[in-house]
Amino acid sequence: MSHTYPAELEIQPLARSVSATVTVPGSKSITNRALVLAALAKGDAPCELRGVLRSEDTEVMLGALAQLGYSVHEDWATNTVRVTNPTPRTIPADRADLFVANSGTSMRFLAAMVSLGAGRYRLDGIPRMRERPIEDLLSALRALGVNATSESGNGCPPVVIEANGLRTGPVHIKVAKSSQFLSALMMAVPFARASSEHPATIVHLDGTVVSEPYIEMTVRMLESWAIRVDRVAPNAYRIEPQRGHRERYDIEPDASAASYFWAAAAVLGGSVTVRGLNRASLQGDVRFVDVLGQMGCRIEENDGGITVHGGPLRGVDVDMNDISDTVMTLGAVALFADGPTTVRNVAHIRHKETDRIAALAIELRKLGAEVEEREDGLTITPRPLKGCAIDTYNDHRMAMSLALVGLKVPGVVIRNPGCVAKTYPGFWEDLEVLRK
Repeated sequence: MSHTYPAELEIQPLARSVSATVTVPGSKSITNRALVLAALAKGDAPCELRGVLRSEDTEVMLGALAQLGYSVHEDWATNTVRVTNPTPRTIPADRADLFVANSGTSMRFLAAMVSLGAGRYRLDGIPRMRERPIEDLLSALRALGVNATSESGNGCPPVVIEANGLRTGPVHIKVAKSSQFLSALMMAVPFARASSEHPATIVHLDGTVVSEPYIEMTVRMLESWAIRVDRVAPNAYRIEPQRGHRERYDIEPDASAASYFWAAAAVLGGSVTVRGLNRASLQGDVRFVDVLGQMGCRIEENDGGITVHGGPLRGVDVDMNDISDTVMTLGAVALFADGPTTVRNVAHIRHKETDRIAALAIELRKLGAEVEEREDGLTITPRPLKGCAIDTYNDHRMAMSLALVGLKVPGVVIRNPGCVAKTYPGFWEDLEVLRK
């Protein structure tokens, strides 16, 4: 992964409509789930993952698996990774100190995964990771027999897991702050030890559920590994101990990354096609194109992918709980609409790489927009726009989303453009495809 980034990057406006076809890298969310399942699932042969995303978040996960004793073979020329467990133990290592940077999926998934081991495991990250909540997951793991604690006692990493395997049984979990807590638990409990008293794990969801498409993604991926998940009530799942395996798995292009290119068609006019995605995708974020459709774009789907044709834009009022990773993308598009755009029901994105509601409001105001910030969202009213230096808060999605404004407005400068390496190291090169 060789990319050099300047401290600041000025985005040059594109003084015409766009006509482009783009290929985006593999999904981060699917890649990190697939790596966990490839490591845990039992089989004599390696599990080969194809279309793997190479980024900071996925390399953190790959490095952690290697530290945990798995055999990990990477072929980045073909974006292929093969994972094998060389031991009879579910987690080969009995001790590890894992650094996950600011990868929320890695922190949550690994915390549940190492609970299947026999030993002591510590997980830590950058200062922002030490502010991101995880206590709701740790509480669930404790209910299943694991000594899972926040080292600082504030419910955030560093996390210490002292385990002798997970046990089956009833467990309650809150997912109001992140659906990743449930996904992490779901991928671990199929490998728990059953007892005569509790032949399965019954997972009860307490309170509000956010980002449901990511939960559905996890269920569908477990099923593709021949691991059965039964939804026994609207907010309850039953998962028996079982060992699935598959020899290879293909990873879809990243729908969240695709949103930036679909949005470019909305902002600039013309059309952009993103290859390899359709509405049957595992990823809920493909539904971002439906929001663009509500704003006035025309959406076309065929065997080659999904195409967005730009048109006169109108403001919308939309609940984005299910597609919250595209809130910032919509924020950029909203600046060019006729009338205000309101985003609702996304309070949980305040716990992401940065407080995304507050950060987006600050930066859109700098660009000239009128923004009303609320606890669970914001309303963006377009006003005459001006170039400025955009602070990205070390958040990849802030950088990629607000770069779109610079395609239309002169003088937009992205500070710390290298933060895109978290999920999309080649973003700036791919953005140039729009100019060809």
